[in-house]
Amino acid sequence: MENTKTTYNRRSFLKASLLSGGGMMLSISWLSSFKPADKVQALNLPDQGVLLTGYIKITPDNVVKLMCPNPEFGQNVMTSLPMIIAEELDADWQQVVVEIAPHDNVKFGSQFTGGSQSVRSYWKPLRTAGASARQMLREAAAQSWQVPVEEITTKAGKLYHEKSGKSATYGELASKAADLPIPKAVTFKSPKAFSIVRNSKKNVEGLKVVTGKPLFGLDYRQEGMLIAMIQHPPAFGMKLKSFDASQTLKMPGIKDVFTITLFEEGSERGAFETRSFNEALVVVGKTTWEVMNARKKLKVQWEPAPELRETMNAFGRKVEEITPAGLESSTSHLQKMKEWAQKPATQLRKDGDPDTAFKNAAQIIERTYTAPFLAHNTMEPMNFFAHVTDEKALLAGPLQAPGVAEQTLVKRLGLPADKIEIQMTRMGGGFGRRAYSHYLVEAALISRKAKAPIKLMYTREDDMTYGIYRPMYTATYRAALDANKNLIAFHVKGGGIPEHPIHANRFPAGAVDNYLAEGWQIPSNITIGAFRAPRSNFNAAAEQSFLDELAEAMGKDPIEFRLELLKRAKEAPVGKNNEYDPDRYAGVLNLVRDKSGWNKPGNETYNRGVAAYFCHNSYAAHVVDMITRNGVPYVERVFSAMDCGIVINPESAKNMVQGAVVDGIGNAFYGALTHKAGAAEQSNFHNYRIIRHNEAPKQIEVHFVENDIDPTGLGEPPFPPVFGAVANALYKTTGKRHYNQPFKPDLEKRI
Repeated sequence: MENTKTTYNRRSFLKASLLSGGGMMLSISWLSSFKPADKVQALNLPDQGVLLTGYIKITPDNVVKLMCPNPEFGQNVMTSLPMIIAEELDADWQQVVVEIAPHDNVKFGSQFTGGSQSVRSYWKPLRTAGASARQMLREAAAQSWQVPVEEITTKAGKLYHEKSGKSATYGELASKAADLPIPKAVTFKSPKAFSIVRNSKKNVEGLKVVTGKPLFGLDYRQEGMLIAMIQHPPAFGMKLKSFDASQTLKMPGIKDVFTITLFEEGSERGAFETRSFNEALVVVGKTTWEVMNARKKLKVQWEPAPELRETMNAFGRKVEEITPAGLESSTSHLQKMKEWAQKPATQLRKDGDPDTAFKNAAQIIERTYTAPFLAHNTMEPMNFFAHVTDEKALLAGPLQAPGVAEQTLVKRLGLPADKIEIQMTRMGGGFGRRAYSHYLVEAALISRKAKAPIKLMYTREDDMTYGIYRPMYTATYRAALDANKNLIAFHVKGGGIPEHPIHANRFPAGAVDNYLAEGWQIPSNITIGAFRAPRSNFNAAAEQSFLDELAEAMGKDPIEFRLELLKRAKEAPVGKNNEYDPDRYAGVLNLVRDKSGWNKPGNETYNRGVAAYFCHNSYAAHVVDMITRNGVPYVERVFSAMDCGIVINPESAKNMVQGAVVDGIGNAFYGALTHKAGAAEQSNFHNYRIIRHNEAPKQIEVHFVENDIDPTGLGEPPFPPVFGAVANALYKTTGKRHYNQPFKPDLEKRI
C-alpha cells in the first residue's frame, strides 16, 4: 500500500452532478499539483513540467466513462491510461466506456503524446484520480448506512458492508459522493492487489478500427467543406517566384488558387513550430480528385531561397537557427561529414585522461558508422480540417501536441485561446511526425483566406518530399586496449545534418576510466524532426555494433563483455551524471540470454546477434537469429527483453515491442531518403523501400522483467537496439561488418 497526498483543492478538483441526477463527474487538473520524480525526457526538449489530467464520470446505471487525455496513434493509450484509473477506482472493466478527451489545456494540460512519456507521466495522477473517487464513494456509503468508512470495501464497481450485508453500485451512490469533501490523502493499492493493471485488455477501439468506423482525421467531414492541397517547391533551398493558375481555375470543381505565408517575417518561432517551405501555393476545390488533377495544371516558376536566420524559443531557451541557401545532395552531405569529422568538436563529456590512454595503447580499434535521412511514412497521410472565421476557429484532425499547436494558432490567427477549438482524432501513425503542427497552421490559414471550412490533404508524395525527416548521422568510435587486451579508453565523436546523435552520459560512460564524447553538426535547409527514439535510433546501432566488434577483438562473449562493463559501472562508477541503472541494464541482458538460450546447443543453425540499449527511462535487449534464405540474409527469430517497470497492459505491450522489432529490421535493411540538387529522390513506396510481410520474422518472443518499479517508457525504447542486433547477426551471416545504413545496398554489391 502507498499513501499519497492529493495536494489539490476544490477549485482544482472540479465536481458536478449530472443533469440526469444520481451521477458524479470528477475532473482533476494537476497543472501545478504534481511534479515529475525526475527529469522528463520528451523528444529531447529541455526540462519542463508535465501537465496531467484525470477525468471520471459515473452514471446512475453504473457505467464508468473515462476520458483519455492523450492523443492515440496506435500505442494504445486509450486503453492503458483508463486502466490505471479503473484499477484504483476498483471499477468493473466491463462497465467502462472510454473516449478521447477534447483538447482543453486547463482541464487536461498539454495532452502531449511523445517521448514515451504518456504512461510514465500519468501513472501517479491517474492513480490519484481513481483512488480519490473510490474514497469518496466509500464515504458516501458509510454515511448512507451509518457505519464506519473503514468497514466499507469495494469490488468491481460495487460497495459492500460485510457486517450488515448491505451493498450498492457506484452509480447508486455517485450523486451523494459528489457532495462530499475531497480527501486530503489517498492510499494506493499494492501492485500485488492489481486486478486490471498487469492483466491484458483488448483495445477499446479495436472493433471500431477493424470495422472501418470513422475515427481518423481523414474521416472527418463537415457540410460545405472544401478540399485544399499545397504545391510546394520541387527542392529544398527553393521558393516560389511566380505562378499562372489560369488553366487550373478552368478545371472542374476548383474554387480558388492563392498563396499563404506560414510564419511572418521576423517572428520568433516556438517549439515544434517548423516549416519546410514558408510560402505555400494552394489549390482549393470541391473534391480531392478534382484538386489533385487541377494542381497538375499549375504553371509555376521557382527561384533560389536566401539564407535565413531566425530565433527559436524552445520553452524559454532561445537559440538562433540558420537555414543555409543552396541545393543540397546526399553525396555532398557524406563528403561534408567526412570533413567535419576531422575538425575539432564540442566536448560533451570527459572522464580521466583519454588522450594519454590512447597514446599508450597497445591496440586502437576505430570504426565509423553512417545513416541516411528517414521519412516517417505514417500510414494515414497528413491532413487537417479547419474552419476559421474572424470570431473563432474550429480545427479537427490527427496531431501529437495540441497544446503547443494552440499556442501557435493564437499567435498566427490573432485569436484568444478560448476562441480556438481543437478536436483530436485518432491518428494513423505518428512516430514524431505529427508533433510538428505546420499542417494544422496551414489548414487554418487556408480556411481563413478561403472563407470556408476546408480539409487540407497531403498525398504520400507531398509528405515524403516535404519533410520532416530523421536527420542524417555519422559517428566514429575508438577504443584503446592495453597489452593484455583490457579496455583502457573509449572515445565517441558524432555529428549529423543538422544535429549530432550523441548521448554523452549513457553506457558505456561510467564504465571506462578514460572516456571522451564529442559532437558536431552541420546546418541544413532540409527540415528534420523527432523520429521514433530521436538520436537513439542511430546511436544505439553504431554503439552496439562497435561493442560487438570490440568484444571480438578482446576475445570475449558479447553479452559477457557488456555485463562486465555494467558491473564496473555499478561497483565503481566513473564520473557523474550516468543516466542509466546498471542493474536494470544488466537485467534485460540476463533475461534475453536466458530466454534465447544464448550459446546453448540447438541454436547452431542461426547466426546470432545481440544488442541492448537504454533510452526514454527504459531498457531493451534483443537477440536476432538470422539465416540465409534463397541466398539472402533473413531474420527468422527475435527474442526481446524489456524493463519498463510495471507493465499496464501486457498483450498491448508485447505488440508494441513486436512492432518496434519489425520496424527496426525494415529500416536497418532498407530505410533511406536521399537528395539530389535539393530534391528528395524517393517519393512513394515504389522507390522508398520498407519491409514486406514475407521479410518479417516468423517469431518474435517478448519478455518483460517483472518488478514493481513505476512504469517508464515503452513506445520507443525497443526500437534503437534492433539495428545493432541486426548488424551483429549480419556479420555472423556474411563474415563482414556493416557500417553504413541501410545494409541492403552493400549486401547486393557483395552477393
